[in-house]
Amino acid sequence: MKLSIVVPCYNEEAVISRFDERIRTVLGELAVEYELCYVDDGSADGTLLRLRSIAQQHRTTTRYLSFSRNFGKEPAMLAGLKEATGDAVIIMDADLQHPPELIEKMLDLYQLGHDQVVAKRSREGDRRLRTALSRMYYRAVNSWVDVELADGVGDFRLLSRTAVDALISLPEYNRFSKGLFSWIGFDTVTFDYRNAAREAGETKWRFGSLINYGIDGMLSFNCRPLRAAIYTGLGLAFCASLYTLWIIGAAAVGGITAPGYVTLVAIIVGLGGLQMVMLGLIGEYIGRIYYESKRRPHFLVKESNGTAPGRRPASAAARSTTARVTPGAPQAG
Repeated sequence: MKLSIVVPCYNEEAVISRFDERIRTVLGELAVEYELCYVDDGSADGTLLRLRSIAQQHRTTTRYLSFSRNFGKEPAMLAGLKEATGDAVIIMDADLQHPPELIEKMLDLYQLGHDQVVAKRSREGDRRLRTALSRMYYRAVNSWVDVELADGVGDFRLLSRTAVDALISLPEYNRFSKGLFSWIGFDTVTFDYRNAAREAGETKWRFGSLINYGIDGMLSFNCRPLRAAIYTGLGLAFCASLYTLWIIGAAAVGGITAPGYVTLVAIIVGLGGLQMVMLGLIGEYIGRIYYESKRRPHFLVKESNGTAPGRRPASAAARSTTARVTPGAPQAG
């Protein structure tokens, strides 16, 4: 069989050479043909220079793409999956937090007939607050979304060619891979591992990035927040009706009085804030529709060291315009 390793990279100059050396050592001990597909997500450091050097040194087993700018990890993974030609594909981070030594175990489970072999990270070593917040988030999100998202499960997984083709066939612009992996289904097996520490460089996940990623997870696979907005509005209208009846009754019995300023201000501010939240929620869904309607490519490629077998070579401009192609559609070139 042939195994493809997809490695999204963003500002990984300090660790990419070490990653390449270590993973080749592991793959060299396995009875499998392999290729490494690096995707440079518009890095601002010397990552692209390192990838050029690696591709020059290992011509037959290395392919790389470099984006015209930073498009994000989701487009980088999609680009890698499109370029991968193996019977099975493993997605890994370049920072060595995904131990290459687990590849052998993944292949063993794949040989048993599983289309997805998922590595689930344990929470050992994490701060208690982060662990608690993560568990709370996944409990909340799984009560909303139409797919199941598991705590500790990320992009580190092996996909069969069937699963890869299914993912590539999904044309949506706003991609949330955790949900997509679960949505496509197929025979899936999960095993636990302890996450390794980053060997060099800095994490790209800041607190704000995690919040935005969590919101994407909440909104990408359901429209229940909109339904909740309807129920919230009906509930507030019901409470307002009861309050109005109470005010009328109190006025009829005791006459009209002036107190209630604080209550009135609190109600106005509270309802105004709630309306802004609901408006932002509706705007988020409309914005997603807006981006989907544009049908822009997920990414633009400025440089690569080759094309997949069976494809005609194309110029950088042509690759850019055909970077987002629905499977089965004719490609330019």
